Amino acid sequence: MSEHKNPFLEPYNTPHDTVPFDRIRMEDYEEAFMEGIRRENEQIEKTVNNPEKPTFDNTIINKEEDREGYYDLLSRVSAVFFNLMSAETNDEMDALAQKMQPILTKHANDIRLNKQLFERIKAVHLHHRKLTPEEKRLLDDSYDGFVRSGALLDEAGKERLRQLTEEASMLSLQFSQNLLKENKAFTLHITDEAQLDGLPDTAREAAALTAKEQGKEGWVFTLDYPSYTPFITYSTQRELRRRMYMARNTECTHDNAENNMDICKRLVNLRREIAQLLGYKTYADYVLKHRMAGNVRNVYKLLDDLIDAYKPAAVKEMEEVSKLAQRMEGKDFELQPWDQSFYSHKLQLKKFKLDSEMLRPYLELSKVIDGVFGLANRLYGITFKENKEIPVYHPDVKAYEVLDKDGSYLAVFYADFHPRKGKQGGAWMTEYQGQWIDRKGKNVRPHVSVVMNLTKPTDEKPALLTLGEVETFLHEFGHSLHGMFANTRFESLSGTNVWWDFVELPSQFMENYSVEKEFLRTFASHYQTGEPLPDELIGRIVKSRNFMAASGCLRQVSFGLLDMAYYTRKKAFDEDIPAFEKRAWQKAVITKQLPDTCMTVQFSHIMAGGYSAGYYSYKWAEVLDADAFSVFKKHGIFDRKTAQSFRDNILSKGGTEHPMTLYKRFRGSEPGIDALLKRNGIKRR
Repeated sequence: MSEHKNPFLEPYNTPHDTVPFDRIRMEDYEEAFMEGIRRENEQIEKTVNNPEKPTFDNTIINKEEDREGYYDLLSRVSAVFFNLMSAETNDEMDALAQKMQPILTKHANDIRLNKQLFERIKAVHLHHRKLTPEEKRLLDDSYDGFVRSGALLDEAGKERLRQLTEEASMLSLQFSQNLLKENKAFTLHITDEAQLDGLPDTAREAAALTAKEQGKEGWVFTLDYPSYTPFITYSTQRELRRRMYMARNTECTHDNAENNMDICKRLVNLRREIAQLLGYKTYADYVLKHRMAGNVRNVYKLLDDLIDAYKPAAVKEMEEVSKLAQRMEGKDFELQPWDQSFYSHKLQLKKFKLDSEMLRPYLELSKVIDGVFGLANRLYGITFKENKEIPVYHPDVKAYEVLDKDGSYLAVFYADFHPRKGKQGGAWMTEYQGQWIDRKGKNVRPHVSVVMNLTKPTDEKPALLTLGEVETFLHEFGHSLHGMFANTRFESLSGTNVWWDFVELPSQFMENYSVEKEFLRTFASHYQTGEPLPDELIGRIVKSRNFMAASGCLRQVSFGLLDMAYYTRKKAFDEDIPAFEKRAWQKAVITKQLPDTCMTVQFSHIMAGGYSAGYYSYKWAEVLDADAFSVFKKHGIFDRKTAQSFRDNILSKGGTEHPMTLYKRFRGSEPGIDALLKRNGIKRR
């Protein structure tokens, strides 16, 4: 038996140097982490002890361009480990994450608080050769990154910052681990078939498969969205809907080890103290310095403008749902949160004769993949070819080579489609390798991954999606195009390394295609008969595109208000979280609030993700995407010339220039809210 070699410590020798998932063992991670830290420290020592005068080339870009298999090791192992922590974790990985997180945070702090290194960067920032716009952006980011990480603090301030950031990183990890455990702990096990009343066949078959996988009789429903959403929408069993709803909306509130209440309070206070230590009034002020919105006032202006525009329509929408429920159940019927999806669906059927289950037979996953890839080909000329020689971390994952319009290699694309035990809920795009150009001029191409929780195939049927799931696929695929088209010199500025209120533009832009009949006609056909999605049904989809759109907008705005309420605080936070939450978003909420439910303790975006003081970004980017798509609507939704401009000016540029500069170069002007209001039917065209 040959001796095992740690694959992180040697050339991968795989197609396109992709991660050799099949050769990685659990013990390889810690060894690679520690060796990566050692190598990076050695490189930094060389930099700070360089007797030559600090220059852009010997101080700023040596880490960016000297990537000859040397000290990229830490980013290499970190990408694999932390991506799998979200997509395919287990108890061993969770334990190792708890061990490594403080070590990695300390290492990051050691770099950012290294006085000698900062003095060299500061010297270059003050005196440097003539730089290209991209080089200037890298220098400014490097200098500002150190300042924002405490480089100008005195020793006592630096030590305090270390304590705060190390505690925050551990609590963010704990938050995510608790949420995953709570999500996977709940199941609704049904053995009486009568209790399945109202549920479509796809939901029943999926629940039967889950029960079979768990060694149980009957049907098992979970809180994963492909299971939860059909149940809460179609089940006629009101008490069971209530149980599912309350289970989902009370995660991490229970009196157990997974309760996130104290963690959230502490995270809010840690971030406030970090910001104030660095000279900002609030954490939001700190964050928004590097956002298109610029300041708290502009964020609230956007949210308030959206409330003013959408709330009257949203109130009417909910009144319509409530009246229908009372006509069906009696005038004394009081609509509860677990009733809203059920009766909204009934209203959609009544108004448009449309139901997401009607579309499932026409949205078989392999056809949807063909449609999404075909859209990318039609817009940008790129092609996708599955390569089974590329190792993957789970049988659900497919790996593709992506070729540019001239046939040259562009990227590797991984797609991970279905929910499973060790996988977080939701959907996201990530990278195993970013794009950059090395000193020899080689353009190192990216390896991007899209992770989703779409409907699984069953014993009876292939994976049949809802239109909402197609939209999710398009959203994450938009992020992946941002990564795959990256064409910048420096990895830290490439792909999705842009300001957070700009990063959602490429993803939300792609969502527009989900209700365009010209796109649907390219792939939507019945999985059994091959019959194309009927024009009449497409017409109903288009007509219903704004069904409950105002309510959906207010929901997003309410999350933005909650986020800002936490991170605009100037004093310590020690309030009752559920009560604070309901006050914070009150002006955007038009539905009944329950005292026991709580969003905060499961709000990964603002507690454990990158959206703290930034959740408004989804609505900010929606203004951009509606405005950008209006250009395509004008010239044709598949117009190659417009698509090439979008690629050249936005998708390939990463963070090399200010986002508004890039956007105006594509659009010719700054965006306005009008296109969004028109698209949502709030304003007449």
